[in-house]
Amino acid sequence: MSTPDLEHRPGAVDAVEVRHPWRWVAVAVIALLALMLAHLLVTNPAFDWAFTLQAMNQNLVIQGFLLGTLLTTVLAMVIGVSGGVLLAVMRLSDNPVLSAVSWVFTWFFRGIPRYVLLTFTGGLGALFGTGLSLGVPFDFLLSDWFGTPELRLFTIGQQTIYDVLGGVIAGGLIGGILGLGISEAAYMAEIARAGLLSVDTGQREAAEALGMSRRLTMRRVVLPQAMRVIVPPTGNEVIAMLKDTSLLIAIPVQIELFFRLSQIKTRYYEVVATNVAAMLYYLIATSVLMVGQYFLERRFGRGFGSTPAARPVAAAGVSLGPGGAK
Repeated sequence: MSTPDLEHRPGAVDAVEVRHPWRWVAVAVIALLALMLAHLLVTNPAFDWAFTLQAMNQNLVIQGFLLGTLLTTVLAMVIGVSGGVLLAVMRLSDNPVLSAVSWVFTWFFRGIPRYVLLTFTGGLGALFGTGLSLGVPFDFLLSDWFGTPELRLFTIGQQTIYDVLGGVIAGGLIGGILGLGISEAAYMAEIARAGLLSVDTGQREAAEALGMSRRLTMRRVVLPQAMRVIVPPTGNEVIAMLKDTSLLIAIPVQIELFFRLSQIKTRYYEVVATNVAAMLYYLIATSVLMVGQYFLERRFGRGFGSTPAARPVAAAGVSLGPGGAK
């Protein structure tokens, strides 16, 4: 192999780094705005930080954060996720009735604002003024036509419901959890459906060829792969749900964080300080959820998008082993 003529090689390239002066201008503008914001937060008397910390440490506010915000988020997401997965499976079913019911449910509850829906679910007690009954519908027609007695299995009186669930919780928190949960189920149905459709049909066919049942195929083959697509938007929905608990003021739910802070704001006329207290609570909670979402995405994203390390290419003149090129 002939050695290349060194005399005909081009000389060294005098490379000049590309300058980006506007980047430094942008950095200077951002730094100036950050300093102006810090000056506003420190010097403006409307930001009464002592009152903000005092409002955050009230027992009623902490109770509102634990029950009205965190507990409501957990229970509403349990309803939303379980209902959404069920609706997604129904939507993908070969049964046209199940598919149609799932579509109508999703269409209806995605089309209603959550604030408006909460005003309705918070007043569900008006629909069951005489209690909750289980039996044959329109039994009064059968009674008028054929003289049959009322075909009701049992009836729970309104006072019984009130006594069992407890005053404000029965009228407020339960209605709020129900409203947020069924609204979330409509959104989770589309997220779960997208995740299930992202798994190639060949995976199902291969599992069925191995003799796996549909249920086992869904649990062991389809869902683990679909979770890679489902987890990121579900994490966003959890964060959005935690913030949407502030909409419970539409009912209103008195054991809720924003409602409790609004009472303090109305009593002491500290509008900015109490609003900052609410924002700090939500920021802390959502930050923790974002960290959890990050680790969940790493957990379910293992094996996807990663490429094996490339094998090292041997340099010229270096032996690759016995029988290898020299």
